Amino acid sequence: MKKFYISLLGSALLSIVVLGWLIDAFSQRAHTPQDEFSQQSKMITGFSKQLANIPTPERSSYVRQLAQEFDILIDYKPNDSLALPPSLLLQMHTPDGLILEDQQGFYMLYSSEILNPFHLSMRLDKHSDSEQRNDIMLTLLFYAGLCVFMGFIIAPLAKRLTVLNEAAKKFASGNVQARIKVSHFTYIKDVELTFNRMASQIEKLVAENKLMASSLSHDIRTPIACLRFGLDAALDSHDEHKIKQYLARMENDLDHMESMLSSYLAFATLEQNANKLTYSSTNIKPYLEDILIQLAPKLESQMLSVQLNSSDELISADLHWLARAITNLLTNACDFAGQYIYLSAKLHEQQLIITVEDDGPGIARENFNNVFSPFFREEDHRNRADKSYGLGLAIVAKVADWHHGSVKVTKSNQLGGACFTLTIAQHYNP
Repeated sequence: MKKFYISLLGSALLSIVVLGWLIDAFSQRAHTPQDEFSQQSKMITGFSKQLANIPTPERSSYVRQLAQEFDILIDYKPNDSLALPPSLLLQMHTPDGLILEDQQGFYMLYSSEILNPFHLSMRLDKHSDSEQRNDIMLTLLFYAGLCVFMGFIIAPLAKRLTVLNEAAKKFASGNVQARIKVSHFTYIKDVELTFNRMASQIEKLVAENKLMASSLSHDIRTPIACLRFGLDAALDSHDEHKIKQYLARMENDLDHMESMLSSYLAFATLEQNANKLTYSSTNIKPYLEDILIQLAPKLESQMLSVQLNSSDELISADLHWLARAITNLLTNACDFAGQYIYLSAKLHEQQLIITVEDDGPGIARENFNNVFSPFFREEDHRNRADKSYGLGLAIVAKVADWHHGSVKVTKSNQLGGACFTLTIAQHYNP
């Protein structure tokens, strides 16, 4: 928008200066007194020639006679009666004479060698209507030119605003994939980019909400059915021991539902943390060692061995959410690894690259992109914790996106299972 404001102001000032100069030049050229009173100039020159044949004592009476016959205001006076500088006195001897203006209007002074030291003075009639019409025309010409100049600036803006309006209408009608094709020749490029980012964010949130509603409605049916079955069985049974067993199962089902709803609601509100990141710096190797210490009970219970290969360089990130993402990757590896997990980290071209590999069954190639979608779970994978809702890797993808990075999965060349690569940009300043 700053580009638009500067262009608009600059064009307005330039158009005013250029149009003002052109109209002023035209006005001076079209309305010089010599051109406007050319007929009167010829008339007074003719009178002076006639006076050349009249004796000097009789010239005054002859001039009065001419004034009566031609109905004009003309007089014959000595040059001494004029309070003019020498330069203007000399201008009276030019063919066009000297035109002056007073409170009554214009008048012409003319002299020659024949009339000297006298001169002729004639009052000039100026047509005010013609002058007023010319002024109106020049004013209209100025504003018309200004409108043309401003039109060259406003027209592209109006076109881009129309494009923005059409995209907004499509988006409002339900087409969440509507985007603006950004042009290099636009004053509102920032607005268009902001609209596209907003549309992408809303599209992603809408898709996640739809997916969450669908997954929740599907996943919650099983514990609800179990609760209904346990409740009916407890009501029909007269054995106190069996009733306690049914109630214990129902309590487990309720715990499962509570855990499920907590996970779903936590993911639904996760996007609110995107603008609340707190960046800090630390050395990467001790940072990863602390994460492994926190996961030690899980690793020991499943008898898994982790190999850490990391540099000791300084990194910058939101350390809480980065730890959450790394923990999710390691937890996922623990759920599917057979014996070994490989964790590595390095800095390369202003990027932190973290790799987590395992010797488990791996992920089918057709699901390489799907595993980072919320609530996705491969059907043929076992889950030792039995409390996974397909949100762990989706959270990793969000953390990577918040840090202007990415996450991908391939097959591990070293261990044969899955290989997750998390990339975090280091040049980003929040």
